[in-house]
Amino acid sequence: MNILTLLIFIPLLFGLIIAVMPSSLRNSFKYITLLATLVQLGMSIWIYVNFKAGAAFGGIMHEDQFQFVQKLPWINLNLGTLGRMQIDYFVGIDGISITLLLMTSLVLVIAALASWEIKSNLKGFFVLFLILDMAVLGVFCSLDFFLFYIFYELMLLPLYFLIGMWGGARREYAAIKFFLYTLFGSVFMLLVMIGLYLSVTDPATGNHTFNMVQMMNPASYGRDSVFSVFSHQMLFGIPARTLGFIVLFVAFAIKIPVFPLHTWLPDAHVEAPTPVSIILAGILLKIGGYGIIRVCISIFPDVASSGAFWLGLLGVISILYGAFNALAQRDLKRLIAYSSVSQMGFVLLGVASQTAEGISGAVFQMVSHGFLSTMLFFLVGVVYNRVHDRDIYNFRGLGSLMPRYTVFVMIAFFASLGLPGFSAFIAEAFSLAGAFKSPSVNGLLPYWMAALGAVGLLFSAAYFLWTLQRVFFGSLSLKGGDIWKTALTDLNVREIITLVPLVVLVLLIGIMPSLVFSKINDSVLLLVQFLHK
Repeated sequence: MNILTLLIFIPLLFGLIIAVMPSSLRNSFKYITLLATLVQLGMSIWIYVNFKAGAAFGGIMHEDQFQFVQKLPWINLNLGTLGRMQIDYFVGIDGISITLLLMTSLVLVIAALASWEIKSNLKGFFVLFLILDMAVLGVFCSLDFFLFYIFYELMLLPLYFLIGMWGGARREYAAIKFFLYTLFGSVFMLLVMIGLYLSVTDPATGNHTFNMVQMMNPASYGRDSVFSVFSHQMLFGIPARTLGFIVLFVAFAIKIPVFPLHTWLPDAHVEAPTPVSIILAGILLKIGGYGIIRVCISIFPDVASSGAFWLGLLGVISILYGAFNALAQRDLKRLIAYSSVSQMGFVLLGVASQTAEGISGAVFQMVSHGFLSTMLFFLVGVVYNRVHDRDIYNFRGLGSLMPRYTVFVMIAFFASLGLPGFSAFIAEAFSLAGAFKSPSVNGLLPYWMAALGAVGLLFSAAYFLWTLQRVFFGSLSLKGGDIWKTALTDLNVREIITLVPLVVLVLLIGIMPSLVFSKINDSVLLLVQFLHK
């Protein structure tokens, strides 16, 4: 059994165990879920340690350069004169996948620990949690578009129920809004996927294929076939390749989320329980960025280059718009949600630059933000679980009441605003370096985009420091008075054990960024060469 297959489907096995266990053992469900995520984390660390570096292992558009590959015939139908339908169970990773895979595994452990706050319908919650776990790991490992789409869609159902059943007062509204936004992008993605399938043939078999690596190869497109939609045809007066890129970009931009497709995110975060907010911010947003790199710009590099200006512009708008909105928020969760919109804008700006620095910075930012957003939402959940309130103006002087908690909040805030020595500084510096380099190297982005992106960093410092000053400094003043003062106990052992690994990691990769760059560098260089050939 391939280790990636084990990694993907282990949560399903544990979920089945929970499903058949009697409800009288419900207190053990959280331990079983935690064990599943710890097993996954151990396997991900093993994969990371054994991941080979070098030009011969770059992956990207070379199928034989992916690592830990498993490729098995899955669906093979005879279509008569139309040939055969070829769908493979095809999983494998390259440098773009490996660090996101490890980050995801750790975030799922943190989310499992945060899930201990759930008190109702434990069997349903943890079964859905483990199905979601399987789906997100499957997305990062899939190299067949059909398989990728199945895992991508499979995320939608458990998230809908996790928000709609265990969320806050407006949980149904938030869950339906999230569902409709994501489904809107997914439906049209399906049409593009079918068009690509009809346009691409596997050189080895001559069959149409969903193989994403083959979709990157111009020689795979049968230009003489009436079905070759994405090689020479026009649709609605627009080149089919341009239309296909736009549709796929919108589907993934909803996940990032990019302005103006972001409006589901604050509502979903505010209403979702803490573990679901952690998964949304720490993992789901990264799937959007990963999809743009793995699918959009890789399959349609010509369109990505011609439209780089618009991608960069959307990135800059997201950076500034998210920061301005974060400044205006009173709800701590909503503030962090808008900060995610701003910080993920650097991912799009780095990708749009199509430079080695920019794309490296984009991948680094996804890893960094995965850890930092997980820490921030967990910390907000700590206060909310104690007094069921998140309004910034209802708290003052928490530093004197919860000193350990305040230390972790300060670390998370300073790391998120890009203080040197932390991971976000490296990520944002490389994204901006790529954007500054782009005009002189390939002329895709103007200099002012990088300058405006840098301005966004000032506003991120403003909303984090202002929040720190309002909530944690000054004389103690709580809306709930003595009742809140009694309830707001400092961090317990479980919460400290949860937070310490995140602090260590954002410091470690901030001081030793080669832990990420050494894994992604070969794939990034290969991707940049492919984009500019």
